[in-house]
Amino acid sequence: MIEYQNARQNPNLGGGQDEPDLPPRNTTRWVARRKAQVVTAVETGALSIGEAMERYRLSLEEFQSWQRALDRSGVAGLRIAAAQRRRKENPPKLVLVKH
Repeated sequence: MIEYQNARQNPNLGGGQDEPDLPPRNTTRWVARRKAQVVTAVETGALSIGEAMERYRLSLEEFQSWQRALDRSGVAGLRIAAAQRRRKENPPKLVLVKH
């Protein structure tokens, strides 16, 4: 699991102290703020990673990519444009294997 630092800003979860303001279960448009709310809810224990994955139909890989982006660059790192820029700067390497 990724180790977290308090250096990044905590997105506003809103809601009361007991119940964070989470995105709706049927969310299909994932803006940066909503991703940050889910990651923060898991990090603070308001929601387990399993509950988040089930509730929002996320894969572990997708959730972890949100964690990494938030750790690296804060909420701005969760924007689609930021992800596209990172892929351009570090394209995946294609490895051909001869059988």
